[in-house]
Amino acid sequence: MEALKVLVTGATGYIGGSIVSTLLEAKIHERHHLSVLIRGEERAAVFQSQGVHTVLFKGLDDTEVLQRIASEHDIIIDNASGYYPSSAKAFILGLNDRKQTGGRVHYIRTSGTSNVGDQPITGEYHEVHTLTDKSNVYAYEKYRDSLHAYPQRTADLVTVETGLATGVPTTIVMAPTIYGVGSGNFNKISIQIPMLTRLAIKFGQTCMVGEGKGVWDHVHITDLTALYQLLLLKILAHEEVPTGERGVLFSGTGRFSWRELSENIAKALFELHAIKTDAVQSIVLEVATDRYGLPFPELAFASNSRTSADLARELGWKPSKTAQDFSDTFLQEAKLVVAEKGFGLR
Repeated sequence: MEALKVLVTGATGYIGGSIVSTLLEAKIHERHHLSVLIRGEERAAVFQSQGVHTVLFKGLDDTEVLQRIASEHDIIIDNASGYYPSSAKAFILGLNDRKQTGGRVHYIRTSGTSNVGDQPITGEYHEVHTLTDKSNVYAYEKYRDSLHAYPQRTADLVTVETGLATGVPTTIVMAPTIYGVGSGNFNKISIQIPMLTRLAIKFGQTCMVGEGKGVWDHVHITDLTALYQLLLLKILAHEEVPTGERGVLFSGTGRFSWRELSENIAKALFELHAIKTDAVQSIVLEVATDRYGLPFPELAFASNSRTSADLARELGWKPSKTAQDFSDTFLQEAKLVVAEKGFGLR
């Protein structure tokens, strides 16, 4: 097996950092050239001490630099941001440059299942169904984006279409709510549950948008990174993985409602004496937009997004975490959030 150059972006983040640690544990860096794209020499030194090469950059808007960096690698696992269509395109164009010199290339993108969520509160799009990744998810995303553009979904479309236009194989891993403590060097907790936990502490009470009826999937971070490892190992071994229009993989392993999630956060924080009530407050979408500081809170915290990770399992992905692990995460993550806020725990 020839040694290939693998680049992981977003390596100081929750997903990217956990992917890097998973690949290090699998000793990928002993057989291939493993690099991370990173800002800051101080952080770079941490990875270098682990045997990981570092590539410094200024930001995702510097697309010319990103394309040049990509042209020096064979495989990119991109976790930098799901909301930058321009950087996704730059990475794929760079891989195409690499391909022109005889390189064997592949682009793996991290995305999220808010892309396929509905909008039940505004009623702009309401649809409750379970979408399997054996269907044409790309076509579904294209239809949805024609109705209401959403940057993360747009970036998926740009990924598929640029890959098809250049002949660069692309695979998208679409993650639902991710839970559990990560294994990376820096950020060790996710976005959705910790964000709602911080807001509950700030406002003294856990909240949910509307009645919290929307239903989503979840996945533990170690199960998710195992999927990336599986994909990478198959690509390195010249085994076929889904690409292009059919190369969108879901990764959910369980399911929850937003009311259930909010109630679990409230219970955990109340147990830690971080808030004085375990009752959950219902807020309207306009308040959520202001409180969350996000342009699309309905998609991220109130929608229905039910998926079935059939392709991933057919590839041999075997997630191991259970419903009990999901139940346990709320207290574990609440302790971390409370600690960062400087609250004393009893």
